Amino acid sequence: MPVHLQHEQGQENLRLFRAGEPKPEGHNSRWHERVRAFLAAGKNVGRVRTVRRPLNEYQRYQLAWGIPGNLDAGEDIRILDLTDLDFDLPQRDFWLFDESLVVELCFDSDGTLVTRRQLENPDLTRYLAWRDVALSHAETLSDWNARTRH
Repeated sequence: MPVHLQHEQGQENLRLFRAGEPKPEGHNSRWHERVRAFLAAGKNVGRVRTVRRPLNEYQRYQLAWGIPGNLDAGEDIRILDLTDLDFDLPQRDFWLFDESLVVELCFDSDGTLVTRRQLENPDLTRYLAWRDVALSHAETLSDWNARTRH
């Protein structure tokens, strides 16, 4: 899905969430289909979602509408609450594919994804180390919810 369409759809879904409307039928279904296809092909799909309390509106939206469906589709999503922690992690979110391709994610001030940028010749050692730190300190969504009761 082109980024501008993803951004527009994300804005509409965020508007519905703000208004207290129910989550639309088939919310994020394209991604769920892709996750299931990756898993069927023997690949792993996972991420660490970093947060700081108090959560911003977009994080609350993701935790309520996005992440549970992604988990149901088979994605391994962990939460790393940085509220009381200080790790050497980058300020920008990134994707790491097959330990060789790095894509940075750029967000609006409200937290919605604006664009993605593939990095040319990234320092893979550094990105792998950041991934390992995040994974080693992250927890499941259910454990995080039980601990924080946000």
